[in-house]
Amino acid sequence: MERAEWLKACRQRNETRMDTVISPIYDENWGGYINGTHLHMLNRLLDASPVGGSVLDAACGTGKYWPVLLERGFTVVGVDQSQGMLQQAQGKHPEVMVRHVGMQELDFVDEFDGIICLDAMENVFPEDWPRILANFARALHPYGFLYFTVELESEENLRHAFEEGKKLQLPLVYGEHGHEGYYHYYPSDEQVCNWFTVAGFSLLSTDEGDGYLHYLVSRQH
Repeated sequence: MERAEWLKACRQRNETRMDTVISPIYDENWGGYINGTHLHMLNRLLDASPVGGSVLDAACGTGKYWPVLLERGFTVVGVDQSQGMLQQAQGKHPEVMVRHVGMQELDFVDEFDGIICLDAMENVFPEDWPRILANFARALHPYGFLYFTVELESEENLRHAFEEGKKLQLPLVYGEHGHEGYYHYYPSDEQVCNWFTVAGFSLLSTDEGDGYLHYLVSRQH
């Protein structure tokens, strides 16, 4: 299978899985709490943003972080490629505007003081990282803030996933997990920093916790 064809199938499979399997059970299993590191970094972004500002929640899922944003007085817009996840979010927060769109297709221009993308970038292919970060930069006001997470994985598990995927003749690059019927990608910190720098962001703060690396960056202009 050609890589482009495989990636297209992976994305479609992920969207279907989120719509039909994950969205009905997400809140019960994962949506009832916010990990400490996530909350700390989220509040750092909000503290740095204008009071009453606007925040885009990219790959918002069921709106797990919206109560924090709304309680702090921010206007929230949620986007997700899963209609099922958006329906769950809207059922809880009908006042929040949502759009059914993937991060690869975002077309906002100069609209937000902050963007969050939490527990989602592991679903993004390496080819799409530059495009998505460029979309985020375009959507932000000058000197706006982006907080995103990158899931951690051990080197042993990365090697195993690569070897098993190659046995199945999957067109993998190192860092991808695709042999068990779902897709994840675990880029290195160095690669992530290079991507967001090229997209026009500067690093403000990093942290590690709850199974993720956490990045708070600012649009440079």
